[in-house]
Amino acid sequence: FMQNNDAKMIDIERIKQILPHRYPFLMIDRVLDYQAGHSLRAIKNITINEPFFQGHFPHKPVMPGVLIIEALAQAAALLGIQDLEEGRLGQGSVIYLVGIDKARFRRPAGPGDQLVIDVKFLAQRRNIWKYEAAAAVDSTQVASAELLTTAVFD
Repeated sequence: FMQNNDAKMIDIERIKQILPHRYPFLMIDRVLDYQAGHSLRAIKNITINEPFFQGHFPHKPVMPGVLIIEALAQAAALLGIQDLEEGRLGQGSVIYLVGIDKARFRRPAGPGDQLVIDVKFLAQRRNIWKYEAAAAVDSTQVASAELLTTAVFD
């Protein structure tokens, strides 16, 4: 996945227009690049101010693996919406996570880390989209999964 001069970035204000999530559950800070229908690269900056660190864990702050999966799912939703931008998704339509396969957690992520999230579209069958997703910190993979999503149209 190469960063190039033709990179299509999406900033946080546009992300907030696309995704319904809000603080403390919006897990994508910026999209660095995407190819509609193919792939997307996004980042999540992890800071000590994250509300989950109060209880996970007070003595050793670790981002919960399920929230890393949530970040992957939000990135997949952003890719799905870019793919469906030709007017097929109405205002208020939502993309739901309906399945998680092959989830793996390879190392913890914590304050000061930047998750680099890569999502690749794999297949569509009826109203189900399948993605391969991974998160890395400093080029070392921390988590990966295959995600299944569906769109609920308004």
